[in-house]
Amino acid sequence: MKQLARRIGRTLALMLPLVLVTTGTLAVTRVPWAPPSSHDEQVLATTSDSGAIGGTGTPAGSPATKPQAPQDLLRNRLLTVLQRQNPGVALDELSAAMQQQPSLTRYCTGIARDLGRAAVRKYDGNVRRALGYARPVCDGSFAAGSIGG
Repeated sequence: MKQLARRIGRTLALMLPLVLVTTGTLAVTRVPWAPPSSHDEQVLATTSDSGAIGGTGTPAGSPATKPQAPQDLLRNRLLTVLQRQNPGVALDELSAAMQQQPSLTRYCTGIARDLGRAAVRKYDGNVRRALGYARPVCDGSFAAGSIGG
């Protein structure tokens, strides 16, 4: 009887921490404040308005109009400005947008990095020319995007 109790005790002693760590890790990754995983985005992208998996969510023949997030609108507008004018104008507008809409500040580095990459593409891979427009916007992310291009 004592051997059976010891065996059960050892098994629990080995398995319980494993179960607790696994369930704790899974619980932390599923809380609302955690960034969505690629699986979550994929599931959301493949569900229709009716909740059916794999549906398009729109009637056949009608275009799908999905409203863009403010940071995506800003990024697209600044990329257009960069192409039509120059990277300096786009960076100045990015700086002004960050002052006008502080809620977009967390997207600033990504937008500036994308502008740096686009500037290098605009100037056919000439990193030096793209870096000539660098501004101290978003911790030098424009330069990082230009160099990492």
